Amino acid sequence: MAEKLKIIPLGGLNEIGKNMTVYEYGGEIIVVDCGMAFPGDDMYGIDCVIPDVSYLVKNHNRLRGLFITHGHEDHIGAIPYVLKQVNLPIYCTRLTAGLIKLKLSEHGLLNSTKLITVEAGQTVKAGKFQVEFIHVNHSIADSVAFAIHTRMGTVVHTGDFKIDSTPIDGEVIDLARFGQLGREGVLALLADSTNVERPGYTMSESAVGATFKRHFTNCDKRIIVTTFASNVHRIQQVLDAAAACGRKVAVTGRSMENIMKVSTELGYMKVPKGTVMDIHKIKNLPLDQQVIVTTGSQGEEMSALYRMAFSTHRQVDIGAGDKVIISASAIPGNEVEVGRVINELFRKGVDVVYDKADMLHVSGHACQEELKIIHALTRPRFFIPLHGEQRMLQIHKRLAEQMGMRPHNVCVAENGSVIELTTKHMKCENAVPAGEVFVDGGAVGEVGTVVLNDRKLLAQDGMVVVVLTMSSHDHQLLCDPEIITRGFVYVKESEELLAEMRRVAMETVSKLPAKRRRDDGEVCRAAKSAVSSYLFKNMKRSPMVIPTITRL
Repeated sequence: MAEKLKIIPLGGLNEIGKNMTVYEYGGEIIVVDCGMAFPGDDMYGIDCVIPDVSYLVKNHNRLRGLFITHGHEDHIGAIPYVLKQVNLPIYCTRLTAGLIKLKLSEHGLLNSTKLITVEAGQTVKAGKFQVEFIHVNHSIADSVAFAIHTRMGTVVHTGDFKIDSTPIDGEVIDLARFGQLGREGVLALLADSTNVERPGYTMSESAVGATFKRHFTNCDKRIIVTTFASNVHRIQQVLDAAAACGRKVAVTGRSMENIMKVSTELGYMKVPKGTVMDIHKIKNLPLDQQVIVTTGSQGEEMSALYRMAFSTHRQVDIGAGDKVIISASAIPGNEVEVGRVINELFRKGVDVVYDKADMLHVSGHACQEELKIIHALTRPRFFIPLHGEQRMLQIHKRLAEQMGMRPHNVCVAENGSVIELTTKHMKCENAVPAGEVFVDGGAVGEVGTVVLNDRKLLAQDGMVVVVLTMSSHDHQLLCDPEIITRGFVYVKESEELLAEMRRVAMETVSKLPAKRRRDDGEVCRAAKSAVSSYLFKNMKRSPMVIPTITRL
């Protein structure tokens, strides 16, 4: 019987975020990445969404390690929640380890987790797998791809990457190693599809530095810059531009402060001497000597920039003497929130710079020509596009076919698909559980579809409570039903409607046979059905109807 390598994506397909891929060979399992996704607009009250790892829990004895490509939330955000279900060692680079430690500390898992740091160029043996770390460029430092070696062949897993010939840290992507792997033979390539819709090449991160210097030079206002907290190289360029223009820099926002602390301690950020000041002290300087680096590029309500815009920030009172530079693009779904903050800043007379055409932000993901280079260098036998919505995966499939791959050697899979590889064939016929698990405060997985549907109903049409007071002797109504509404109608203006609901509920309950009136469940179901039908028929609305019974 031919040897088989199984590849099982548990997240990251047909979606942006929640990246997680399982590799299974010779009875042993390794996992690449463990990310979260932001909740959709219809996921009321949900903090984040993580992968369903029930397959890993079921096979916990076969797990040999969790390998992380880089420190973005869509690749590390689910780690604390998963570790509470399965304990396995984590292998990653130094900056990624520093960011993971912050998460583990918050969840009380730091002492119980084995966290091993690995440098690019090194190889880790994990059971029957040998995982080689390969340096790549991305919008966070210390990002890597993996060459996963087994006796059956080598799989290249790119993670998020781009090809940057002038990176801020001087460390270019290791294209030579990709080419060498291609010459040795690559069984399968799994590659990032985020920017596959864009032709050409992604701009270098260094292009943003020149834009900062232009905006900082001869500006007589206080400058406030917001960007992704994890973009260490972007923050480095803000620091360098400020130092070159004789400005001091203060940092505000918890995640930004954490990243600055970790990246500085580990040597990934080099702060020009005397440049950084405390946020409380910098306000004593003239406006044209101040720079504030802040969180809030996505319009998050609790972020520092949001609080500045809506006058709730304790240290920064923003106004006409300020220039805000938004050095980030809105993640799909966040456009409304970002627009709300920008509008409020304009209302306060702030000079807001947010035009993408002004090179204030460049992507960390490869465009079509860069993806073609990786395909050409690795020359894989099989290809599985990762990290993208359905259209991105399909476009990446076409790109691979343009590069000479046979259509039956490319697999556009679903989360949970079991992709079986031999040295000659690939098939995808089976599946494992791979849904969404909702995190709601301290509750993980306790909020399901039924609860979300209830929350959606409450948000859209409100709630109607029908209070029924009944005799415990003859099971008759002792008085007219009481109607209480929330988020449905204003009581004083809807007396006629409330009276009709009371009438419907009372007639329905009174007509029930005595035997059925003894059963609270029967009475509640009948009252709910009658009131719900009446409201939909007469108002075309479907509030949540909740009957309650008091027996006297």
